[in-house]
Amino acid sequence: MPEDKGVSFTISVRGKAEDIPVMEFLERNFGGISLARIDSLFGFVERCTLYGGRPFLGPQLSDEDVQALYSHSIGLRLPLTNMYVREEEYREYQWFLEKYHRPGNSVITTVDELARRIRRDYPDYQIEASVIKNIDTYDKIDVALDLYDTVILPMRLNPQFAFLDNIQSEKKQRITLFANAGCAFNCPAKICYEAISRMNKFKGAPFRCSQATMPRPLLGMVSFDLQKLSTAGFRRFKLLQAIPGGTTGF
Repeated sequence: MPEDKGVSFTISVRGKAEDIPVMEFLERNFGGISLARIDSLFGFVERCTLYGGRPFLGPQLSDEDVQALYSHSIGLRLPLTNMYVREEEYREYQWFLEKYHRPGNSVITTVDELARRIRRDYPDYQIEASVIKNIDTYDKIDVALDLYDTVILPMRLNPQFAFLDNIQSEKKQRITLFANAGCAFNCPAKICYEAISRMNKFKGAPFRCSQATMPRPLLGMVSFDLQKLSTAGFRRFKLLQAIPGGTTGF
């Protein structure tokens, strides 16, 4: 990990059972990162149809976990990245947004209109543009930064150092790069994002993966050169948990 104290991480709680205290989880899995460098954790709390990215199988963070994060000045990042958001859903989950609304907490969204509503009604949240938005050009970065506080770039851009290095310095401060990556790194289609968005409506939608029709090597968890990226001026990194023996994010 880079030694630069300006580097911070948002960390996935993937693989954490709800009954494992969150600080114990961090010590076991990410003990090499000081708490001062952990900006936030992202994962599921209560059941919610606004989640995306991966299927909701149950809460990963309890109320006690969330309070423990707050006591260590670590924020909660809510992955509200569902590709389909209806007006009535937003109204239904305002209690949810209200519960976690406080400075230091964030939401990740895919739908711009959801981002605008949260900005209007819950201004203490930081709002981040999801990797699902596929922001992969300079123009797309500029447009996204007009609405979002921060932007996650696709992990496939991490090895494209010339592209990353040419991003203006002040914009790099608002960009999150993946520290490591799973199956999405070399997936040509990412049809799972749409399928999972439908699955998380809890109406029996099936999971879909492009591996069946577009076979490719499964690389496992791929780690990126954070020292090189941080030297280039990037300070925000998204860190996924490697699954021992696993080949994909699932």
